[in-house]
Amino acid sequence: MEEDGVGQPEVLTLCTGNAARSVMAGAMLRSAPVHIVTAGTHVVEGQPMSRRTRDALASVETVADGHRSHQLTDAEVERADLIIAMAGEHVNFIRRRYPEAAAKTGTIKRLSRDLSDGPDPLAERVARLQLADVVIDGWEDVEDPAGGDDEMYLACARELAGLCLAILPRLR
Repeated sequence: MEEDGVGQPEVLTLCTGNAARSVMAGAMLRSAPVHIVTAGTHVVEGQPMSRRTRDALASVETVADGHRSHQLTDAEVERADLIIAMAGEHVNFIRRRYPEAAAKTGTIKRLSRDLSDGPDPLAERVARLQLADVVIDGWEDVEDPAGGDDEMYLACARELAGLCLAILPRLR
């Protein structure tokens, strides 16, 4: 799918509140030659990023200045070539609410393991994963740091940094 006429694939990072995990992953993937959108499944719209999220991002030398929480929209789901979910519950949300997008939605842990590199367009490589038929397992969740202490946010940022490092070269 072309975004803004420049031919870049669109990648959506998805979590619950669009306040920590999807924000961190989106910021960490910004250097990829794709258009990154972050959103949540149950969002209080327009909230600024918390100090904990900002500090956790800084700990892995990443910034997401100006972020405001954002509720997932139908148009974003339709435009996305790939939806990177932070946990199985987000994959299941897409499967229930947007069954037509199930084939392009996977957890960040599964994608970091299974998404191939290569010359084929991102959408084709995603389609080969047959994500709509995958049984989601507990190992696929990135723990939500919401309500946790600073260390939980730092641990989340470190985990996501490793996962995003694995995915980055495959997003094109």
